[in-house]
Amino acid sequence: MAAYQYVYHMDGVSKSYPGGKKCFENIRLSFLPGVKIGVVGVNGSGKSTLMRIMAGQDKDFTGEA
Repeated sequence: MAAYQYVYHMDGVSKSYPGGKKCFENIRLSFLPGVKIGVVGVNGSGKSTLMRIMAGQDKDFTGEA
């Protein structure tokens, strides 16, 4: 198996809001250098929350990012 050098990796990331409402569950992402990505979804699906976790602005989640 080839060993890849990821520029970003998250594994098993889940986020819930107070009251138990799940934003997303068990997200796994890996990005290779030079790859372009897009995040799409309906309103309230967690796109901005995912970006805040990736940017290190939101630390209230489970998993590894």
